[in-house]
Amino acid sequence: MSSEDVPPRPELTRSPDLASILHRNIGVLHERRRREAASESRETRLARAITDFTGSMAFVYVHLAMCGAWIVVNLGWVPGLPRFDPTFVILAMVASVEAIFLSTFVLISQNRMMADAERRNELDLQINLLAEHEITRLIALVTDIADKLGIEAARDPELRELSRDVAPEAVLDEISSEQDHDHEAARRSPPPSPPS
Repeated sequence: MSSEDVPPRPELTRSPDLASILHRNIGVLHERRRREAASESRETRLARAITDFTGSMAFVYVHLAMCGAWIVVNLGWVPGLPRFDPTFVILAMVASVEAIFLSTFVLISQNRMMADAERRNELDLQINLLAEHEITRLIALVTDIADKLGIEAARDPELRELSRDVAPEAVLDEISSEQDHDHEAARRSPPPSPPS
């Protein structure tokens, strides 16, 4: 399916309560999702369609009807129709094979969702780092202005500390160190005694 085959997104009515930049961002995200959907491989689209169908109530109703008919026929309750699976072995085999394929499609779908989540997390991290940098620069600028105006609060040592950029790798190292310390402490502590 080429990008020309994807119908254009209808224009949404704009809420007057949202800033124009939010409308632009929403539109950009919708367009990005549309392009990503258009560039998916045939196999990915097939896996998505199967997963969407198998996760629906229509799938449940189809299975209820098919299994119910299979059971009714093979119990001999329908006159004139021969019992083709009186021990239900074929039904069990069909259900097992179907479960194997369905679980594979679910795993494919989960992998796709995990990759999407990782991309969103990376975007969130980059935006947060940019926002932290911008806020740090603003604090430094406002502190310098306040200092030039002789405002006493500008001499607060905490402001000087806040006006320094945070190194994300140092924060990640500190988090890892704390987690390692917690895991080691938990490993060394004796297990709780069972209640008497």
